[in-house]
Amino acid sequence: MDGAQLKAVQGPLKEKYRNDPGFALVTLRAEGQAVGLSCKVATGKALVEAGLHPATGGDGTAVCSGDMLLEALVACAGVTLRAVATSLGIDVRDAKVMAEGDLDFRGTLGVSKDAPVGFANLRLRFEVDTDAPEEQIATLLRLTERYCVVLQTLRSAPQISAQMTRTSVGLNG
Repeated sequence: MDGAQLKAVQGPLKEKYRNDPGFALVTLRAEGQAVGLSCKVATGKALVEAGLHPATGGDGTAVCSGDMLLEALVACAGVTLRAVATSLGIDVRDAKVMAEGDLDFRGTLGVSKDAPVGFANLRLRFEVDTDAPEEQIATLLRLTERYCVVLQTLRSAPQISAQMTRTSVGLNG
C-alpha cells in the first residue's frame, strides 16, 4: 500500500469521524478462560495460553502476560511506524521494533511491599533501514510515538475498573 492508497482508505473514515465523533468510538474486547494456573486467550488469529513466568513458579510452557504486553507494544508501534512512513512518503526498507521492560518479581510474589508490582521501566527501540535524512527520521519517531495506541495507553495510565461476579453455573457449560 502506498501513501495515496492509505489516504484513500483513511480519508473517508477521518471525514466521517469529524462529522460524527460517535462513529469513532469503538470498544475493543479480549476474553480468556482461566484454567488451573493458566489462562487461554483468543487473540483473533490463534488461542494463546498465558501462564506464570518461570520467575514466579511457571514451567515456561505458557506465555507470560508481561511478554504479551511487550509484544502488543511492539506490534502496535511497528504497524504505526509503517503507516506513518507510508503517509509521509518515507521509504523504510526494513524496520525492527524492540521493547523491553524491567520487573522486580518480589512485588508480584508479595515478598516485599516496597517492590512495585508491574513494569518499572519500559524501553521501545526502532532500527530502520532507510535513506531518509535525520530530520525525517526524527519526525517518523515523533509521530509513531504520538499515534501508537498501546504506547499512548501505557503513558497516559487510563482509569481501569475491575469487578468480580459469582456464577453458580460452570463457565464451560
